[in-house]
Amino acid sequence: MQGVSAVPPTSPFDPAMADAGRVPTLAVLVSLFGLTVLPFLAGLVQGQTEGAGREVLYATGTAFLLGMVWRGSVWAWRLTVSFGMLAGFLVFIVGMLAGSASWRGWVVSVAGLGYLLLCTALVGTPSIRAFLDSRWAQRSGRRA
Repeated sequence: MQGVSAVPPTSPFDPAMADAGRVPTLAVLVSLFGLTVLPFLAGLVQGQTEGAGREVLYATGTAFLLGMVWRGSVWAWRLTVSFGMLAGFLVFIVGMLAGSASWRGWVVSVAGLGYLLLCTALVGTPSIRAFLDSRWAQRSGRRA
């Protein structure tokens, strides 16, 4: 019986595309981090320092999780996609509700869509998946 974190031996993604997926994967991971810390940075620019320690801890945890995805952790990828989809859905809904009272709600909805699109790219873009599959194969000791 294989462990839960084992990658299936047959991947539907072409290993030859792995090199082409390096830059898009990095762009998606950096964009996810940017979407996550943007509200904190905007608050700092406006002089809101309350809860800054918690936000720094949150940003550090996010950077660690995304770094683990980059290094080839299957569990980190699963958590990133799950949290990103859940956050995207919730942020989108809250933005739609707030959008009925203020234009800023629509901006929040766009951020929710950003989470959804970026996490979908981690799952469905062939070059990104080929790159991640090659990382998973390297981490588990198999050849891509």
